[in-house]
Amino acid sequence: MPKSEAFKQIVSYSAWPLVFFGGLTGAYFTFSGEHPLIAFSAVYAGAVAVLFLLERYIPYEGNWLEPDGETANDIAHTLLTKGLLEVAALLAAIFPMLAASILQPLVALQFSLWPSELPMIVQAALGVTIAEFGLYWSHRIAHEKLFFWRFHALHHSVTRLWVVNTGRFHVMDSLFKITLSQIPLYLLGAPLEVFWWLGAVTAFIGILTHCNVDMRTGVFDYVFSTPRLHRWHHSKEIREGNTNYGENIVVFDLLFGTYFNPDRPSSTDIGIKGQIAQGFLQQLAQPFTKEGVRQILGLKPKRN
Repeated sequence: MPKSEAFKQIVSYSAWPLVFFGGLTGAYFTFSGEHPLIAFSAVYAGAVAVLFLLERYIPYEGNWLEPDGETANDIAHTLLTKGLLEVAALLAAIFPMLAASILQPLVALQFSLWPSELPMIVQAALGVTIAEFGLYWSHRIAHEKLFFWRFHALHHSVTRLWVVNTGRFHVMDSLFKITLSQIPLYLLGAPLEVFWWLGAVTAFIGILTHCNVDMRTGVFDYVFSTPRLHRWHHSKEIREGNTNYGENIVVFDLLFGTYFNPDRPSSTDIGIKGQIAQGFLQQLAQPFTKEGVRQILGLKPKRN
């Protein structure tokens, strides 16, 4: 095997743990600084840049490097749509940290059940797991109930996966997920640091699941949501796509029978059978009209 190919294999096996655990290590140092959110944004931007370069060095699907005409909309949804919820955040991925900074001290209805005496690494793992229960079910409901699918379809309308369209979510879809995942932590009295760590894990898992990098994730597929699993989730084939709902970890997919990881390359035939509007504002408005919903579902227009 040529040295260049051997090196690519090394990168393929090491990229996921290096980006994920390297990012969390960077988060650890930023959280102890004077401006944690700003510093974390810099770490996150660095991880995005690394994945952007890796997509060109070892792409999973070469055709996904070609423009799809949606780059501007992808960026707009990441920075503007989610920005409606994350006004002061520099990047959409850090909303859990921002929201916690503002809302957590204001929540009066708390039962002080949180095990604050445990080491922070254990508290963070517990917070990720509790939030994941809400994330799993909000995601699964969004696929199984047409009322919620009308909003979630925007995320699945992409025909290529790459690091830039990680945050392509309708604002209503994001609100639904945040409500089901974070309110239990607020009510249990989880400390601010737990929300920060939840935000960090979600941020790095998010860009990793969407990146177009040929990563070999092995045993990580049975713990975390990985690029391999998420590509199956984006498959046009419903039997394949209505699986792997885990946002960060796959424990509830394994528990509720929606884990899907066959022994073959994951799907590159992704997208939806319906049609999403072309412009950014039109994409936001589409789920609120009857004709827009019919387009999303791939139904023929009604005749007058």
